[in-house]
Amino acid sequence: MPAIVLSTLNARFIHTSLGLRCLLANLGELRADAALAEFVITDRPADVAEKVLALHPRILGLGVYVWNVEETARLVALLKSVRPELIVVLGGPEVSHEWEQQPITRLADYIVGGPGELVFSRLCRDILSGTPPAGRFLRAELPDLDALELPYTCYDDQDIAHRLIYVEASRGCPFKCEFCLSALDRTARPFETGRFLAAMEDLYRRGVRHFKFVDRTFNLNIGTSLRILEFFLDKADPSLFLHFEVIPDHLPDRLKEALARFPPGCLQLEIGVQSFDPEVQARISRRQDNAATEANLSWLRRHTHAHLHVDLIAGLPGETLEGFARGFDRLIALDPHEIQVGILKRLRGAPIDRHTRSCGMRYNPHPPYNVVRTDVLDFMALQRLNRFARYWDLVGNSGRFRELRTILLRDQPFARFMAFSDWLYLRTGKTHEIALDRLYDFVFEFLTMECSEDDARVRHALAADFRASGTRRPPRCLLDAGTAEAPRRLEKPATRRQTRHGRG
Repeated sequence: MPAIVLSTLNARFIHTSLGLRCLLANLGELRADAALAEFVITDRPADVAEKVLALHPRILGLGVYVWNVEETARLVALLKSVRPELIVVLGGPEVSHEWEQQPITRLADYIVGGPGELVFSRLCRDILSGTPPAGRFLRAELPDLDALELPYTCYDDQDIAHRLIYVEASRGCPFKCEFCLSALDRTARPFETGRFLAAMEDLYRRGVRHFKFVDRTFNLNIGTSLRILEFFLDKADPSLFLHFEVIPDHLPDRLKEALARFPPGCLQLEIGVQSFDPEVQARISRRQDNAATEANLSWLRRHTHAHLHVDLIAGLPGETLEGFARGFDRLIALDPHEIQVGILKRLRGAPIDRHTRSCGMRYNPHPPYNVVRTDVLDFMALQRLNRFARYWDLVGNSGRFRELRTILLRDQPFARFMAFSDWLYLRTGKTHEIALDRLYDFVFEFLTMECSEDDARVRHALAADFRASGTRRPPRCLLDAGTAEAPRRLEKPATRRQTRHGRG
């Protein structure tokens, strides 16, 4: 039985924890006496506790994140009730800052703040040798990346066959966007590129074809970015799928040329725009050339096969509903494949907290700590934006409403979709568990009854979207139309939406 168990509650089974594997890889001689045990947040605490305790560990290390802190707190409380002598060590961004205020930390024996590979390894040695530290909170210093063991051998064959594989070519971020914990970093630090690519070669040889890079700014060092891109281009493997997070205003020609060489379906770029308002950008210490951002997004859309996933944040300090609407419309005009509308969250330790008083910021006291009021957006306005974001994900981002989306948005994208969002909530009273055939019917009803769009044109567009979607159950509005527009059910679903980037 392992003396050390490393565990976390991932958001979904498909996710893997890179952080746990970094800890495991750097346990040194203790690695042989340690094991991974990953679960998902929907697992019952009693079931998780039973499986952990069946391993009889002396030390349990738990990764704590904003999406799992409440479930993890229930798990720790149960474990301590059943086996109080179990040493529980917490780590991860959720407990690295403001930890004294959290119920979960009062239940734990130790808390590690920051990158924990070396600190956790030393802590385990001290505990197992009978010389544990006196203090409960251990602040980790930034490790020398060259001195760390890379974690990629800790992905097993089941991970490779069934789950997402996360990798990192660098750590940290030089930018100071105040909504992000990376604003606390001094700079970005790369892993030695040759060593990293050798590890990627080993993963590829073992069968990995989907590489999700967690680097905050993949295109920061263009020379390194090009070496990594060329490594994958040299594979000439159409089954590859690569996910990178890039800053939008730094795409020199050399990088563009490499990105343009990837075939369809191989490349996804996550691009944080967040806001186009220069005053808001300055207020949150975000440096962004908006003209270069627009030019690069337009170029990527026209000259590459990359799937563009672009982020906007609603509720930033001082940004009005009208200001957010202008940014959304500006982004729609650039036609990215997805626009992820996020609501601002006050992550523990993030510098955004400095605007709390001056901008009247109020946040949900429970995870995910989303903003619920500002001096320019009241609670009702933010509730509307939350519903807008949810419905936009269902309709605007899903890829199942391509023809209908054009009619729905017309020349006033935000205003038109907000009107649809308000209407849909009045009609249904919910934002989840809306069957797809019903959603098609609701869009049809809104366009024809509320917007007076031509019935035949809307029905024709809906039929085309339905056929392309592979949905099995036709919406009522097509069945009511008779044989002219009622589509045949597809035998096989159309190509699914790009794999969404995940947390866990």
